[in-house]
Amino acid sequence: MARVKRAVNAQKKRRSVLEASKGYRGQRSRLYRKAKEQQLHSLGYAYRDRRARKGDFRKLWITRINAAARANDITYNRFVQGLKAAGVEVDRKILAELAVSDAEAFAGLVAIAKAALPSDVNAANAPAA
Repeated sequence: MARVKRAVNAQKKRRSVLEASKGYRGQRSRLYRKAKEQQLHSLGYAYRDRRARKGDFRKLWITRINAAARANDITYNRFVQGLKAAGVEVDRKILAELAVSDAEAFAGLVAIAKAALPSDVNAANAPAA
């Protein structure tokens, strides 16, 4: 069998790793072994944070909804409870967008939620007499 020289393929592989590691600090952008190791970590962080981003946005939406709801004299918890009781199915992303961009529409949803809530907080949990 003929001897296989790997110089071209090895250089191409190393060059692609070093190009991908541009912007890293110190040896991690210049030395192949360090760059390869950092690239593996970076890909892991990217994978993890793509999933964490979903939770981060949910927290942001809830914070915005809570702020707008409190400006309309209701807590986030009671607001969501009222929307559920009224049968309004709007997700948190849209609610947060309404809270930021269309305060009148959000105030309308708050009115619907308040109307659907029982006047006594414990009325839903009270035993039937």
